[in-house]
Amino acid sequence: MRVHPGCPFCEGPGGRVVFEGAKVRVIHAEEAGFPAFYRVIWRDHAPEFSDLDAADRVLCMEAVTAVEQCLREQLKPTKVNLAALGNMVPHLHWHVIARFEWDSHFPAPFWAAAQRAAPVDRVVDLQALLPKVEAEMVRRLALLQG
Repeated sequence: MRVHPGCPFCEGPGGRVVFEGAKVRVIHAEEAGFPAFYRVIWRDHAPEFSDLDAADRVLCMEAVTAVEQCLREQLKPTKVNLAALGNMVPHLHWHVIARFEWDSHFPAPFWAAAQRAAPVDRVVDLQALLPKVEAEMVRRLALLQG
């Protein structure tokens, strides 16, 4: 496995690990105001999506799709945001974020300024659903790893 010294995703998990496969790791990101924020991280150090061969690109996007589908089916968000910026951490990873009309930034992007405080009861209710959501993620991601 290629590892890049100083890369936070090479040197650590990058968040609370939900799934660890041979090629993909999925973590729950601790991002204030976003209780259903996940990252799909390519385990091998690759700065760009095009660094992967065709089969690995398919696997990576199937993993992103599995995480998105679990969020949509279980949490019924208003929208799911997908992003692969990599400017701060040049290690291939996708942000998969369930967004709700009540979240602190909606409809603005997660990196914008907060527009309101998220209702604590809604956040707590959503957090209570995450173990079930993550169990389904693990099940689907394990099938992809075959």
